[in-house]
Amino acid sequence: MTKKSETSSRFVRYFGPILDALRALGGSGSPREVIQKIVQDLNIPEDVQNELLPSGQSRFENQVAWARYYLVQEGLLESSKRGVWSLSERGRHTHLSLAQAQEISRKGDRAYQKKHAEKGDAQPIALEVTVEHPSAHPDYRSQLVELMRQLPPAGFERLSQRLLREAGFSQVVVTGKSNDGGIDGHGTLQVNPLVSFKVLFQCKRYANSVSSPDIRNFRGAMAGRADKGIIITTGTFTAEALREASRDGVPPIELIDGERLIDLLERLELGLKPVQTYAIDESFFNEFRS
Repeated sequence: MTKKSETSSRFVRYFGPILDALRALGGSGSPREVIQKIVQDLNIPEDVQNELLPSGQSRFENQVAWARYYLVQEGLLESSKRGVWSLSERGRHTHLSLAQAQEISRKGDRAYQKKHAEKGDAQPIALEVTVEHPSAHPDYRSQLVELMRQLPPAGFERLSQRLLREAGFSQVVVTGKSNDGGIDGHGTLQVNPLVSFKVLFQCKRYANSVSSPDIRNFRGAMAGRADKGIIITTGTFTAEALREASRDGVPPIELIDGERLIDLLERLELGLKPVQTYAIDESFFNEFRS
């Protein structure tokens, strides 16, 4: 097997599992829900889940994102604008074998080549999944996460403070105490006129992953001081950290990784300006061509 086909098969093997996961989730799901279902269905080892690309993104999640891109091109998944993955009508009734998945991959590669050949800039499609696909992860997202990683610690704490305020928290204070068990600040979330709770937060400008010991240490520091904790990072969380954060019998900790952090900045339009563009509707002009 050539290096190219070996690389391709790393994400092609997730074509069928993505469709199966979405069917099990009722036809749609967030990327995190789909990934967790695939982990469960395929029993993905933790070392595979935790392996990172040079960019700091999970290699496994990047491969799943590539697989999703090909399924959208094939018309088996809808192209969502709100970050929700969903089956098309055709996708609901499609069950893929590995051979069928490989044919979809080849078909997608041919379409890519044809598109660029028509533009006069034909080039091989980059199947090496260490490169994030621009359709799965727009370039501004990688630029933004790199910008945040270069902020000074105090600056990233103040950015997190602004984010929490815009998200509905009040009395958000950055403590920034180096001897406070890793707690960088606190705030209050008013659920309704009668119910509110205090939240402690921690900010980590990581390029790599936050591990389960980090979660346990933060929980120990917040013991008896708050109802809930939030960890905000520009990196990712290991599989063990995700489990530790939601472990039964202990205070829950909300985890916001780099991808989710950018999603929140997009939703709140903080540091990001939406840009409108247009695609030409060729069919509209057909009646004027004769």
